[in-house]
Amino acid sequence: MKNIKSILAQMTLEEKAALCTGASAWTTVPVERLGIPEMIVSDGPHGVRRVPDASSLMMTSLPATCFPTASCLAATWDVDLIHEMGEALAEECIALNVDVLLGPGANMKRSPLGGRNFEYFSEDPYLAGEMAASLIDGIQGKGVGTSLKHFAANNQEFQRFSINAVVDERTLYEIYLPAFENAVKKAQPWTVMCAYNKLNGSYCSEHHELLVDILKTKWGFQGLVVSDWGAVHNRVASLKGGLDLEMPGPQETRVQAVVEAVRSGMLDESILDESVRRILGIVFKAQETPKGGEFDIEAHHALARKIAAEGMVLLKNDGLLPLKGHQHIAVIGRAAEVAHFQGGGSSHINPTKVAIPFQELLNQAEEAELSYAEGYSADGSLHQELIDQAVDVAESADVALIYLALPASKESEGYDRPDLELTEPQIALIKAVATAQPKTVVVLNNGAPVVMSDWIDDVAAVLEAWMMGQAGGGAIADILFGKVNPSGKVAETFPLKNADTPAHINWPGGAGEVRYGEGIFIGYRYYDAKELPVLFPFGHGLSYTTFSYSNPTVSADSFRDVDGVIVKVDVTNTGNLTGKETVQLYVHDQKSGLVRPEKELKGFAKVELQPGETKTVSFELDFRSFAYYHPEYHQWITEDGEFDLLIGASAADIRHSLTITLESTLELPCLIDKESTIREWMTDPRGAAVLGPVFKQIKSNNQELFGGEENGDVGMDVMDMLADMPLVSVLMFQQGSLTMPADEMVDGLLMQVHGKVPQM
Repeated sequence: MKNIKSILAQMTLEEKAALCTGASAWTTVPVERLGIPEMIVSDGPHGVRRVPDASSLMMTSLPATCFPTASCLAATWDVDLIHEMGEALAEECIALNVDVLLGPGANMKRSPLGGRNFEYFSEDPYLAGEMAASLIDGIQGKGVGTSLKHFAANNQEFQRFSINAVVDERTLYEIYLPAFENAVKKAQPWTVMCAYNKLNGSYCSEHHELLVDILKTKWGFQGLVVSDWGAVHNRVASLKGGLDLEMPGPQETRVQAVVEAVRSGMLDESILDESVRRILGIVFKAQETPKGGEFDIEAHHALARKIAAEGMVLLKNDGLLPLKGHQHIAVIGRAAEVAHFQGGGSSHINPTKVAIPFQELLNQAEEAELSYAEGYSADGSLHQELIDQAVDVAESADVALIYLALPASKESEGYDRPDLELTEPQIALIKAVATAQPKTVVVLNNGAPVVMSDWIDDVAAVLEAWMMGQAGGGAIADILFGKVNPSGKVAETFPLKNADTPAHINWPGGAGEVRYGEGIFIGYRYYDAKELPVLFPFGHGLSYTTFSYSNPTVSADSFRDVDGVIVKVDVTNTGNLTGKETVQLYVHDQKSGLVRPEKELKGFAKVELQPGETKTVSFELDFRSFAYYHPEYHQWITEDGEFDLLIGASAADIRHSLTITLESTLELPCLIDKESTIREWMTDPRGAAVLGPVFKQIKSNNQELFGGEENGDVGMDVMDMLADMPLVSVLMFQQGSLTMPADEMVDGLLMQVHGKVPQM
């Protein structure tokens, strides 16, 4: 590694300012006289979008493997497989002379309407963080950098460059930051990319609390913070806020503004030096990996096929799948001939090759006869003749396969989805074909949930194939014909309708602001709390075999939060086919000081089992597995009490429950103040010790008010009413029986509670 301190000392002010803004759309500024090379970055995250001209943002990129998008990756629930994909991505970066791949995305799927949801993993921060960390480890383990994005609260495309996301502190820490935190602490990405939007009034590119206090200080991030492309509004303000590298370049006026700010004293040069130090560290780290050569196109295509198959989710199956003995198969839908395998926008990859779904069926159908009908057109309008043709083909066949894809007009970076429906012609096609042929399978290519209530009861099976990557056509055939036993499970809830979704009444905001009014209750947390039925619950996915869970154990019935516990359960393949099962562990707090979700995912493991085979799955739960973020303490806390450990096959399919008792080791400061209620005084050990004798005396002096459970004069339980009133207010009403003014009495009690005077 170069002596960065020495190089920094030799740099001129102009060179330092220039280094902090890109030289082109994809490169940093080199300083030849000091041996500082340029660094090349490229769009990701599910493929390398390396454009041959560094000055161009939109030209066709060089061929690279298009792997499945994040919604499919997360549905694998397989961190080892995602790590392997990361290694393949790094190999392609090396061959294509790329130093840093821009990805993965770790934002939450706040609403299924998010247009870019296909690039994000999950509605659950724990699952998203585990996936992101594993992908980063895979890529960076081979000497190529990553850029964890988009930090933070970039959860919609509507006004994404300017919208102010208003998120309360607890929600931010429990939902929208943990995936980033997990990835940073576990994998240390070389770079973190800030989001376009504002967060609680400040642009993320200028957000000191976000970029410095949280990311760099609390989490110990060692790399550089880069802007999303065009996210910087004021270069000097962004440097002060912790943003190290502005992209894209060149931006001569921005560079000059930094120089002038330092010279005028508006910007302390030490802040600039810190950003330069971070940038140089990554630039020189990138140079340690020699670039060039070739990557194995066929091996990576095969890996993309394996990942796609692992992530595809069999949502429904009435026993029709896997296909066996069907001599005539009707293949219906444009998506069978025109593969829809990735989303629009900056992640769009120029694939090395593409598996056409219909051709892949032909390759595996052996003696079966296949007939094709287009079913629906590319223009999105209803063509009855196409539906009629499809019905004719389906009627004469033994089974019908309908391939459907959401058009780019409905799902892409840059705009949000208008609804959760398939297109009108596609819905009409399903209904008509299913009426003619009850043995109908629907294969979906989309990046986020679609609603199915209008037609799902009419079909025999539904396979969620996602935006499946360039090899996905083969993966679909593998599953339909039973070559691969499906094992994917959805990483997001499929709702019955859009109006049921958590963010519905707060989406997408307006007048420059969107309020996260649902708070910590997104995804399954919300549906649990509301007791709302869903189409498919979080973690759902079917197999061609069956699994049983038995012998759940926990390492300790009682434990200290800092010690954690180990949970184990035996999983047995009770069917006739080899298969994979993802076991999910959720934690339920029986009683807490603040409202908590009914359950939260805190562990998962994917295991492969032969027929009749049993394996033991193990989970390690730590302090954070039981903690929640308390906005008054401004930290994660645990509380004494009982917790349920819920072991299941999905959020709605809990197989076993274990109850354990936690002992909190935290010594928290007392929060009681002048406005605290009697209940708050009495639930705090220090408050209860001080107030208890005093309040007992007050009650004794006012028997007519406190004498019974219900006072006939006022028609209510007085203690229930008073419990949630501030102590000072209650004492005001009893002023006549007090020896001093109520304000003075409460002040004295507070001094005792906070240890400022001896107990009286």
